Amino acid sequence: MLQEAVDGLAVRPDGVYMDGTYGRGGHSREILARLGEAGRLIVLDRDPEACAAARAEFGSEKRVAVHQAAFSGLERIAAEASVSGSVNGVLLDIGVSSAQLDDSSRGFSFTQAGPLDMRMDPGSGESAATWLARASEQEIASVLHEFGEERHARRIAKAVVVARAATPITDTLQLAEIVSRASPRHDRHKHPATRSFQAIRIFINRELEELPSCLQQCLKVLAPAGRLAVISFHSLEDRVVKRFIRDHARGPAPDPKAPWLEPVGRPELKAVGKALQPSEAELKANPRARSATLRVAERLP
Repeated sequence: MLQEAVDGLAVRPDGVYMDGTYGRGGHSREILARLGEAGRLIVLDRDPEACAAARAEFGSEKRVAVHQAAFSGLERIAAEASVSGSVNGVLLDIGVSSAQLDDSSRGFSFTQAGPLDMRMDPGSGESAATWLARASEQEIASVLHEFGEERHARRIAKAVVVARAATPITDTLQLAEIVSRASPRHDRHKHPATRSFQAIRIFINRELEELPSCLQQCLKVLAPAGRLAVISFHSLEDRVVKRFIRDHARGPAPDPKAPWLEPVGRPELKAVGKALQPSEAELKANPRARSATLRVAERLP
């Protein structure tokens, strides 16, 4: 949803924009193409390989600054760049990137053999293999249910614990096979390990903790009339974004102890249009976009 997302930002030639999830730069390139000489683009990604790709492409581009950081570092980086409160647009493309999925050494894919890592920043935190080796059956089931909405979470968690007692689980295909065998019913058009891999990845990278923090920071860095464009690929993520926009478009709730008083403050955002899904043409060209949802909001004065 490259064009739709960047269109949603309503890019001004002299504006300041932040791409909180560089990936391999598709959105950043499009934003930069719409900027004039006075425009600025600040790029973030927690993945060192993504940052290296960004520096290789934009190293000589004076309008671009690249930072290795999770998008929850948005406010800090905006402050360091002296643009807090004057950013004209923030773009977030949440979740794993195609580059990460296609690189078997990163451990995100259940269709390719590779080390069971799943960290977006391989230099921090523990890998999926390390966590699966120490987590209790109850904890594994909870993660699969909460972050993957996996119906067979308990069966899969039990199968993982039984399997690791015999052989450490260190390979992606090894885990995918354990999950497949433990799943009594398979969706026709979805690999049985899809939800489990998604859940473990979200947990390992603390994605659903990072997202609310980042969204709150967007309110502080955006200028009046600045735009926020968020692409999510999972119902839990989209729910967080939808509620955030809805709640900040409503304004503060009345004080339950004094409902007769007007609430202090006013709405901070307004939704721009309805949520968008990929076009049929994009789905044919990029089937991975099938679950994408784009939401756009504007910062009120």
